[in-house]
Amino acid sequence: MSKILVVEDSISQREMISELLKGNGLAVDVAGDGVEALETLTQMAKTDVGALPNLIVLDIVMPRMNGYELCRRLKSDPKIKTIPIVMCSSKGEEFDRYWGMKQGADAYIAKPFQPAELIGTIKQLLRSGGN
Repeated sequence: MSKILVVEDSISQREMISELLKGNGLAVDVAGDGVEALETLTQMAKTDVGALPNLIVLDIVMPRMNGYELCRRLKSDPKIKTIPIVMCSSKGEEFDRYWGMKQGADAYIAKPFQPAELIGTIKQLLRSGGN
């Protein structure tokens, strides 16, 4: 079973995305912001690289560390850089999408999104080489 890390500061959004993913047969871990996600991933990588998620769903606007910065940090870490990242944000302008992809995101979905769009994007990325 593929494991997804959902990084989202809004509790309602985090729960909604988590339930959607679980309902589609995916295991889910959550983090409330970029700092918490980085700590979780670092701990997972130290104990067992196999414990790392197969994909990360990442919000952009969060306290302490935004999604752009977290994405850059993850993509510069040799143990984590191959994990696909889907940015999922209310920042839906073309520049936001461009900047997210420039930081290393593998896909960018603007909120509000259709559930099928998020699930389809995740399954496609998992098929095409998630770890």
